[in-house]
Amino acid sequence: MYEVKRAAITGLAETLGGLLEGKHLFVATAESCTGGGIAEAITSVDGSSKWFDRAFVSYSNESKRAMLSVKVTSIKKFGAVSERVVKEMALGAFKKSDAAFTVAVSGIAGPSGGTDEKPVGTVWFAWCVEGEVESAVMCFPGDRTAVRMGATTIALQGLVTRVQRWLETNEVEDEILSVGELEDVVQ
Repeated sequence: MYEVKRAAITGLAETLGGLLEGKHLFVATAESCTGGGIAEAITSVDGSSKWFDRAFVSYSNESKRAMLSVKVTSIKKFGAVSERVVKEMALGAFKKSDAAFTVAVSGIAGPSGGTDEKPVGTVWFAWCVEGEVESAVMCFPGDRTAVRMGATTIALQGLVTRVQRWLETNEVEDEILSVGELEDVVQ
């Protein structure tokens, strides 16, 4: 089962790369419960350095504040696993990177930590496209690995969808060739 999920994650990362290759557009991630899994999937794609800017792995509340400018009041009032916090994470990654597209995740991967209001498997997502943020919440079944893989899959699917939508409505100039590359084309 996990091999199928890993293949799907790899496929989504490759699709994302195919959309962004040569466009001078970048992605960044802000991850909590996935612990860098989204960035790992992206950087497993050959050539991802041309379209992936950086990852923020902000597991603790303090790191969310320090690295992504999440407000202490948001964490205290809503909790780290909340729409407010994940939106602030996505916007913080946008502001602290060169990325046009960011994704943020914060959740309860388990096996402990869940409550009646936020059971194990609850994951909040936020995607930021040039400063505009959308969010969603899901509750994944299964063990810690299943929750983290599910969250990585949804995060990447959301990025692919938003990049496709953005590319359909915006003109992007083709990659500019260097003098050496231009000479190769002419000859």
